[in-house]
Amino acid sequence: MRASILALCLSAGLAAGAAGAATCREVVFEGEGYAVCEAAPGEDLRLYLDDPEGVRIGTFDRLGAMLEGQGRRLVFAMNAGMYHPDRRPVGLYIEEGREVAPLVRAAGPGNFGLVPNGVFCIQAEGFSVIETRAFAADPPACRFASQSGPMLVIGGALHPRFLPGSDSRYVRNGVGVSADGARAWFVISDGAVNFHSFARFFRDGLGLSDALYFDGSISRLYAPDLGREDFGFPMGPIVALSAPAD
Repeated sequence: MRASILALCLSAGLAAGAAGAATCREVVFEGEGYAVCEAAPGEDLRLYLDDPEGVRIGTFDRLGAMLEGQGRRLVFAMNAGMYHPDRRPVGLYIEEGREVAPLVRAAGPGNFGLVPNGVFCIQAEGFSVIETRAFAADPPACRFASQSGPMLVIGGALHPRFLPGSDSRYVRNGVGVSADGARAWFVISDGAVNFHSFARFFRDGLGLSDALYFDGSISRLYAPDLGREDFGFPMGPIVALSAPAD
């Protein structure tokens, strides 16, 4: 009951934020802190990998400068999927409707291969997080998409491999979507958490039935609302919300 009430309060508060308050906010759930940023259809949420010259963007500074040259400003951004040493996406990656990297269906090593994994998809009318096999069986028309893994929440159930007492703890980030696809929430933990705790925040804290893990120890966030501009090694795919420059 307590978790359900918290989920309702969070959903109401975050929806109010979309109407004109801060896009990103800090939330505490079960004693752990999380930064949460929200996007809605009609806003300019995109995935970014390379600049117009074909060079990996890699950092929030470079992305911000590129957008500034287009008369836009960066509202928030975070890493959005796993990548190879040259920062190519590990799994499916779609940008402006063009498939840059193919869907990976097989199980494999590491977190990405901890099936079921899934795909975050941005469509004209909204957002979705879809388990990989379901995506392969009936691919939607994604304008942008990034495959990652594991799935955190699948139809309201936590990933079956997650253990409540796991000592595998990292700063983690991921994305969850509302059942109607009208909202997407991008989350990064303030401190080290295990998969079970992180997934519970999406399901029980935000009330979401589908959520996808993006990455762990390299997780970073750009969020002026929160005074954050995390730095580190260059990244692969980045998800970002931009708006016209003032």
